[in-house]
Amino acid sequence: MKRLPILLPALALLAAACPTAPAKLDLTAFETAFTDAELDIHSVMVLHHSRVVAEKWYGEGSPDTPHVLHSVSKSFTATAVGFAIAEGLISLDDKVVSFFPEKVPEEHSPELDAMTISNLLTMSTGQLEQPPRTGTDWVADFMAAPIGDTPGANFRYNSMATFMLSAIVQKVSGLKLVDYLQPRLFGPLEITDHRWDESPDGINVGGWGLYLRTEDMAKFGQLFLQDGVWNGTRILPEGWVAEASTRKIASGPAGNETLVDPDSDWTQGYCYQMWRGRHNSYRADGARGQLIVVLPERDAVVVVTADLANMQDEMNLIWDHILPALQ
Repeated sequence: MKRLPILLPALALLAAACPTAPAKLDLTAFETAFTDAELDIHSVMVLHHSRVVAEKWYGEGSPDTPHVLHSVSKSFTATAVGFAIAEGLISLDDKVVSFFPEKVPEEHSPELDAMTISNLLTMSTGQLEQPPRTGTDWVADFMAAPIGDTPGANFRYNSMATFMLSAIVQKVSGLKLVDYLQPRLFGPLEITDHRWDESPDGINVGGWGLYLRTEDMAKFGQLFLQDGVWNGTRILPEGWVAEASTRKIASGPAGNETLVDPDSDWTQGYCYQMWRGRHNSYRADGARGQLIVVLPERDAVVVVTADLANMQDEMNLIWDHILPALQ
């Protein structure tokens, strides 16, 4: 197996200019804390100044086994959208109904007609509840779901919005999402061991269902930290990292969307299928503790896989026991 090198080749000069980067980060305090808190951590990997300074697997975790990413998958789907925009296949202002006119109910609200790709990316579709998957045609299920708010007005977490992004990319490219990303992302990053679940009618589910190794999650985070450049070659469209990782909409709880709780990493704002977090961070995250945390001010990436209920506790341990070492 080809492992992520301890020093990414194209960044050797940068790393040499950062002599404060530790050769190794001691995870003992972090391990003690998550053991005491009874958090089921499966793996941790930390990159600092382009070096892998810590990596360890626990319990069910394995360096060679792809882990379920749950909603971390969403950030990969958004990246496919970024490629499709750069290639002129779609635009942020395109109306969702324009891609599947045959699946729009005869009687529907004007809000559905107004919904855009941008609304899907920011989870501001206007649907008050996540559309149910009642049949084999999830696109039709999405179109039939009631809309109770103006698209773009408020954030409401909606994994089916991400599924629709996958369906749109497949429609305009003729390729399933995973195949569309292969030459554009997975290939250049040498991510070879992956799979992505599909809907009953053969569309990668987009909002969940991607499986990757911890190392490959770290590559994705490092790519974002490097503004989309990998080994001296631009991989992501220029400007996409800044566009995708900056706050687009308030992410407080329904009814109090503008709340910014200083103790919460889920009320700092939502980007394009990524979250803003404390300490000027942004991240891809998925249920049960899957994390790719990017820390631009520390030139660092922290990746965790897990199976746990309280992800804020998990984030707090990163801030308390890993962040202080990333100088």
